[in-house]
Amino acid sequence: MLTRAMGGPSARGWVGWDLRPALAADAGVLACLCAAHAAYEQIPHDAEGHAERLARALEAGRLHAWLGWMEGHAVGYASATLDYATLAARPFLHLDCLYLEPAARGRGLGRALLEAAVDRAHALGCEQLQWQTPVWNEGAIRFYDRLGATRLAKQRYTLVCAETPDRPGG
Repeated sequence: MLTRAMGGPSARGWVGWDLRPALAADAGVLACLCAAHAAYEQIPHDAEGHAERLARALEAGRLHAWLGWMEGHAVGYASATLDYATLAARPFLHLDCLYLEPAARGRGLGRALLEAAVDRAHALGCEQLQWQTPVWNEGAIRFYDRLGATRLAKQRYTLVCAETPDRPGG
């Protein structure tokens, strides 16, 4: 676990944060943060069975995730999946989500979550970490620009393809 003491006061004293990998047992906490993230981005979110699906993905190693904690409360997360770039003919780690509650931003935890994903990418033999953010999320864009990330102009699409056991009727 990575811990950082911060120099700023809070209502309960001095604030620090902790960062650790998410385990299947953390799926409920992760699901709550996912719901907050979906609300922030104003995208639909179906909470039914979400924690159970996250637990299975974490247990199977299909999902890599990290939780950020402040004063004993989960305040953010990052999640990633291993993917493959056909044009480069190399694996990459796809950072699916990086979210911090507004009160937890600007304290170094976002950078630490991103660095945890970069470390996992290296451990998996990936040369790149790739992600996207909504075009309206100017704070995230400034954050990623400050880190030296390269922007690629693309549009993201989704298409419902088939019925799944989690979602009857497609």
